[in-house]
Amino acid sequence: MRCPFCNHPKDRVVDSRESRNGDFIRRRRECLNCSRRFTTYERIEEIPYMVVKKDGRREQFDRKKVLTGLLKACEKRPIGVTILEKIVDEVESLLHTKPDKEITTTEIGSFLMERLKELDKVAYVRFASVYREFQDVSEFMDELKALLAAKRKEEKES
Repeated sequence: MRCPFCNHPKDRVVDSRESRNGDFIRRRRECLNCSRRFTTYERIEEIPYMVVKKDGRREQFDRKKVLTGLLKACEKRPIGVTILEKIVDEVESLLHTKPDKEITTTEIGSFLMERLKELDKVAYVRFASVYREFQDVSEFMDELKALLAAKRKEEKES
């Protein structure tokens, strides 16, 4: 930090205070050259995470939107909100590991469908029908047949 009065690069912090809501820290500094005091504000830089939509548009990642989609898929199913929030946490963690701070809706949707498939087959089919935009009953039936085939395979293996 350079002194705004003499442009000297060295100073010392005289006092630090956090804002009421914790968004930033106010620091009183004293220049080691001219001894004048000045105030700086420090806040965490928040880089927005972006979601790339199917049509190429980008919008900011919205945790609430993902949770709402899961809640709709799991409506009247025996799945607690805490479990769904944990899944959303996993999506956020996935996003945090991405170097470019972007994720596609395809990646999010595939991840959510895998988690729902493990958790509850009915919720999975509900979510898949919206996410994959089933156009008719035959697409819906194909998905159900795939689920039944996987279930039969699991039963034979055990």
